[in-house]
Amino acid sequence: MIPLSVLDLSPIPEGSNAAVSFRNTLDLAQHAERWHYQRYWLAEHHGMPGIASAATAVLIGHVAAGTKSIRVGAGGIMLPNHAPLVIAEQFGTLESLFPGRIDLGLGRAPGSDFTVARALRRNLNSDPDAFPQDVMELMEYFAAAPRRNVLAVPGAGLNIPIWILGSSLFGAQLAAMLGLPYAFASHFAPTQMMQAIQVYRDMFRPSERLQKPHVMLGFNVFAADSDEEAQYLSTSMQQAFVNLRSGHPTPLPRPMRDYRSTIGPAESAMLDNVLSCSAIGSKDTVARQIRDFVASTGADELMITSQIHDHAARLRSYEITASLIN
Repeated sequence: MIPLSVLDLSPIPEGSNAAVSFRNTLDLAQHAERWHYQRYWLAEHHGMPGIASAATAVLIGHVAAGTKSIRVGAGGIMLPNHAPLVIAEQFGTLESLFPGRIDLGLGRAPGSDFTVARALRRNLNSDPDAFPQDVMELMEYFAAAPRRNVLAVPGAGLNIPIWILGSSLFGAQLAAMLGLPYAFASHFAPTQMMQAIQVYRDMFRPSERLQKPHVMLGFNVFAADSDEEAQYLSTSMQQAFVNLRSGHPTPLPRPMRDYRSTIGPAESAMLDNVLSCSAIGSKDTVARQIRDFVASTGADELMITSQIHDHAARLRSYEITASLIN
């Protein structure tokens, strides 16, 4: 089995709040460390009632301080929202506090809608070249001998792994050109996955940071002690996606029996697409689905996300999945 990692949005379940979500995030991270997951990433989103990981660097520090060995990072920082120098200083600080354990994944989406993006006080630039330029500026701040007049302190000279995140061919091309590892958001936007993987591998240029391509794919897992229970647990994420795509984001809903019978064909088709990179079922079912996915994609690593309402059931899902690598 290839390495498995954890993607956590610090979900806010219906009837709960962000404070509970942060406690659950740390608890899951500590379990993930004991279960030998490779890394634990947190994602940047803003203005989302069901996602608490907005101040991503702060939450990474919280998780890293409460764990000992697992790699902790951003999956990812949405660079259009931030000045590259600020991110260099934030992650330079994290790497200085937790040496050898910090990852920095970078995305070019705002992680929000246009109104929220404006509220973040960044100048919204539609120039498609802005993201590559920002990535290269950020990488220069980490260089041992930065060429810029401005010095990132802490940051300069620190070896922080940088990943490019994406859900289209743009990120694949950039990661390949810069010789960086690539993480594709197939857990919610799988449409261009196979093409992006091929583009990345075909165009990859070895660099000082990475000698050969490394592809990590987002993958939903809803594992339980029976297939029926796992299908039931997965309906929380299904409801959340339908609510989001309908323009009414909500906290992560409680699971619902026979949820598919309550929605129309358009919503059902959308969920079939979103869930196409998923494993839902008991241990044996999940093991087979993961093996098939890895065989068809050639993934080097999977980033597992489990959007499950009940924290104990979410832990159980990750425990069952971890048993496949231990």
